[in-house]
Parts: sequence; structure tokens; C-alpha cells
Amino acid sequence: MFAILAVSAALAADPVAACEARLLSYADWGETPDTVWRLDLPAGPAGRLTYVGARHSRDPADPQFAAIEADFRAAAPSVVFYEGPDRGVGADGPDTIMTRGESGYVRWLAARDGARVAPLEPSPVEQFARLTQRFPADQVELFFVLREAVRLRDREHLSPEALEGAVAALLSRLEALTGGAGIDLPFTDLDGLRSAYATYWSDSSDWRAAPAAWFDPLADDAVTGGRFMATINAASSEVRNIHMYRALAQAARSGDRVFAVVGRNHVPMQAEALRCALAS
Repeated sequence: MFAILAVSAALAADPVAACEARLLSYADWGETPDTVWRLDLPAGPAGRLTYVGARHSRDPADPQFAAIEADFRAAAPSVVFYEGPDRGVGADGPDTIMTRGESGYVRWLAARDGARVAPLEPSPVEQFARLTQRFPADQVELFFVLREAVRLRDREHLSPEALEGAVAALLSRLEALTGGAGIDLPFTDLDGLRSAYATYWSDSSDWRAAPAAWFDPLADDAVTGGRFMATINAASSEVRNIHMYRALAQAARSGDRVFAVVGRNHVPMQAEALRCALAS
């Protein structure tokens, strides 16, 4: 009886905090035929959350973009949350999809219909600080830098030379961001990156050829050869899931009509916590 009363009191005092314990860990989850990739939840008398899990795609002919647009029109959102950094929008919907994927497309839809936009992610500095509480700083920096290098190589199709220039610029930006927060990075240039990479991959492999398979939070590092990449990626995704959950739940509970599109695995991780918080 006392436990039930304590839970009820916590829900009444701060439902978002009380329901956070229902977030799932990647270690405890596996996809099934019944996995839910989309949520449509009322929140109080005026708020609502439409939350769509998407496959990362840059093909305007992919049927998921027509489905996203239909969901967007039905939701008539007052605020739109986007995954990843704000890389702007393209000339039109198809151009935005081809150059910026589903994250850019929801920003384009928001601009078209006059909805507010908001980031769904914690800042890079916050993520770095949280992850270095659990992992060595050089491993965390390698994770962030190599994951972005793989994105630039595979999605933006940069040549090896162009990739080096882009990653050098990324390292400069990271140094400025983290330095302002009092964080000293283990490496800040390409020579430092090569040295850090060779510490863990001493087989003469090239950081520019890091496999994309390393960056799946459900992967096994021992199988992929990523050593710690999937483990850190899973931890990063869980840090992001907490932030996403709080942002979405608080906005919907405040009365906003919330629309968000995210990489689809995030949705089942957050689904039960969101149902709890928005039903309270």
C-alpha cells in the first residue's frame, strides 16, 4: 500500500521524472514483429505527440516520406522536433530529402506550414561530458569523430582528401566548443587522430576506412572489430533517449501539438515512458 501511494505521489508531483524509469536500455531490447515505430498520444486537454520512427534515407521516392507528410498534415503541429544538428533546408521538399534526409525534411515541412522548430538532441558538449564519466576521453572523442567521418564518407560521398579537410574542420569546431566548457580534448588535429586511432587499431588500417557497422548500438564490438564503438554508441543513444523523452513529454504536457521524426529504434526505447508521462 505504501509503495503504491509513493508511486502515485511521484506521478502527481512530476510525471515526466517519475515515468523516466520506463525508458528501455538497448541491452534489454530486441526488435519483434510487434515493435511499435510510431506513437500518436494525447496529452491533457490540448497537447498531443505524434512521434514517427523513420529509416535514414535520402531517396525522395521512399514511401516513408509521403507517410511523414501525411502524418504532419494530420498533426498540424505547433512545434516540430528534429534529430541531429540543424543543417538547414534545401530548395524544396525533394531537394531537402536528397541533401539532408528526414531530419531536414521535417524542418522543411515546419517552414512550409509556419511551425516552430526545436532540436531533439542534447548538445555535443553535454554528450561528451556524460560519456566521459563512463569511458576514456580518447575513446569518446574517437567515437564522435569517426562516426561523423563515416557519415560524411558514406552519405555525402566525400573523397579521402575532402574527408580529411572536413574532419580537420570538425576537430577545430570541437576544440572551440569543448574548450569553452573547460574540457580538454585528447587530440585536436589529424596527426592526433591518427595517433589515437593507431592506439586501438594497430593493423595499419586507415581511420578514413572505418566500417559503418561499428556504429550500430545493437552490434557486437567483438564481431565488427569496433572494439568499443558499439558500446559507446549504445550509451550515447541512451543519453539521447533521456533527453528526447524529456523534451517531447514536457512540450506535449505544456499544451503543444508536438511532431517529431527520429531514427526508428529510438521510438520503442521511449514508448512506455511517453505513454506513462502523457497519461498522467
